[in-house]
Amino acid sequence: MPPSPSPSSAEIPPPRRPRRFRVDVGSIVSAVALAQSLLLVTLGYWGSQRLVTTIGTSAHKSNHDRTEDKVLAFLAKAESAVGAIGSSPSLTPAGENVDRTAELLWTLLQQSPELDSVYVANVEGKMLMALRYPVPAIRHIARSADFTTETWQYKLPLGSEADVQQRFATQRVEAYRSNYNPTQRSWFMQARKTQGPVWTSPYVFAAAQELGVTYALPSQRRQSEGSPQAMVVAGDVSLGRLSEFVRLFSRNGNGNSALLSADHKVLARSDMPGVLHTLEAPTGALGALNAQMVADGIAGSGSDKAFAFSHEGRRYLVQASRIPATGWQLVSWVPEDVLLGGLRRAVAWSLLLALVFLGLALYMSLKLSKLVTAPVENLSRIAHRIGRLELDDLPREPSRVLEIQHLDQALDDSARSLKAFSKFVPVDVINQLVAQGHALAPNGSPRQVTVMFTDVEGFTSISESIAADVLVRQLTDYFNLAAAVFARHGGVIDKFIGDGIMVLWGAPADLEDAEYKACRAALELHAEMHQLNRQWAEQGLPEFRTHIGIHTGVVVAGVLGSNDRLSYTAFGDVVNVASRIEGANRQLGTRMLISEVTYAALNGRLATRRIEELVELRGRQTRMVLHELLT
Repeated sequence: MPPSPSPSSAEIPPPRRPRRFRVDVGSIVSAVALAQSLLLVTLGYWGSQRLVTTIGTSAHKSNHDRTEDKVLAFLAKAESAVGAIGSSPSLTPAGENVDRTAELLWTLLQQSPELDSVYVANVEGKMLMALRYPVPAIRHIARSADFTTETWQYKLPLGSEADVQQRFATQRVEAYRSNYNPTQRSWFMQARKTQGPVWTSPYVFAAAQELGVTYALPSQRRQSEGSPQAMVVAGDVSLGRLSEFVRLFSRNGNGNSALLSADHKVLARSDMPGVLHTLEAPTGALGALNAQMVADGIAGSGSDKAFAFSHEGRRYLVQASRIPATGWQLVSWVPEDVLLGGLRRAVAWSLLLALVFLGLALYMSLKLSKLVTAPVENLSRIAHRIGRLELDDLPREPSRVLEIQHLDQALDDSARSLKAFSKFVPVDVINQLVAQGHALAPNGSPRQVTVMFTDVEGFTSISESIAADVLVRQLTDYFNLAAAVFARHGGVIDKFIGDGIMVLWGAPADLEDAEYKACRAALELHAEMHQLNRQWAEQGLPEFRTHIGIHTGVVVAGVLGSNDRLSYTAFGDVVNVASRIEGANRQLGTRMLISEVTYAALNGRLATRRIEELVELRGRQTRMVLHELLT
């Protein structure tokens, strides 16, 4: 069968160019501004919320600590007063010094508003007590086998305006029998058992019929006949006084506080008015709080605790601490919305304002980006026209943005330069080559130039005597200095040849008085190398003695090389002669030599010395007249 015809090239669809995602500058600016702003707003909001929580918790803890300090100070004063009584030398509940003891108890009771009563009792059941409540009195108790005799000496109120003696004077006396036995009271037995100071658990005071606690400590004395006498000194604190401190918390800040006994009974709480007369388990929010502490194992814990709990759909922040001397626990709780609500509302308003400002900022950024993007679009169209060498009637793009002004000016300068260059270059041919996709080919043309060659005398020996990194540093300093000198005088470095340099004056652009400028560059290089060599000598580095050869003539200059690697250079006999003139410095002992052609162009403007004999250049049959440039 005959082969099937191949499809024609017209039937093969051209390869499709992949489409890439593109975005304009305005969108980029807006996206970056939006991302940064949202990130800052998010971080700011998160940080603000944490700061609000920290501030609220710190304020709550500050109020809690203030209440705790007052409770501790209150108990410490009570302990101090009882301790002062226990250290009295003449302390006794009965006997010949009983009046002095009564005066002491009465005086310390007046000085200690924390205490409701102070007293002392011995193991024989005798007791002396000074009371503030329910009535000011001195109470004598004597226990017999069958009953107790109580004698009450009533006094004026402690706040009366009478003098000290009148206030202590007995107003009336009452005596009666009772079954009160001080040695069977909890405070007496605990102090005797522990042989140290103790705070009792809450109980109902016999005299005041009110809940309270007692601080008691043992006191060992000797009677007059020398036998030991065991006593216990004590002071009563009613729970009504402790309630004043826990209520202080609610007055100083938000929330409430409470004192809990070691067995989780309420001693005082600020959210309930009045004085407690019975010990009860905590209820309400305090009950939920206590249950949370028991469940978490922190009830009665010796360290401060902070936590949160929920009750009846409301979240509370809690601070808890232990009163070491008594084993009580002070707790305070506050609704989170009450403590932090105001601050969080302020943060929310701040966030709303930030979002409003963010919207305004985005709007302004879009408007401002138009000041850049619109002119850039116009300038890109102008650049396309310049690329096509359509240089007539190019528009300008005025802008308030400085960079846009600079870009517009640069494009205008480029267009004017290309327009001037187009008078020497056939624009139609260039457009045709570009349109057809032809690459530039190697080319060259004759040009009158002045060529300079430089070389460092004895460089091989120098390179063998010093380290490579030091040699590279010296060469770099030398080349930097030479390049700056040549640039100041219009020279173009063609190439670096090891330690040598080939420099052109008059290519690729024509240069007026190229010979004089090349010689001036040689003299300046010689002078600056003298300074550089002196610096190197101070550093212990070898000197560079530079040889220079200069010649003027016609060379072929242009873009030369392979099809894929081109270089602008010059070649011809003039280049070779300039290189040989530089080499003649070694046999003549000179530093800077110029050819007769170059010398003639100087017209005597620089000092020179004619080499009398005709110099034979290596590789050439004819001899040349050379001149030495003098410094």
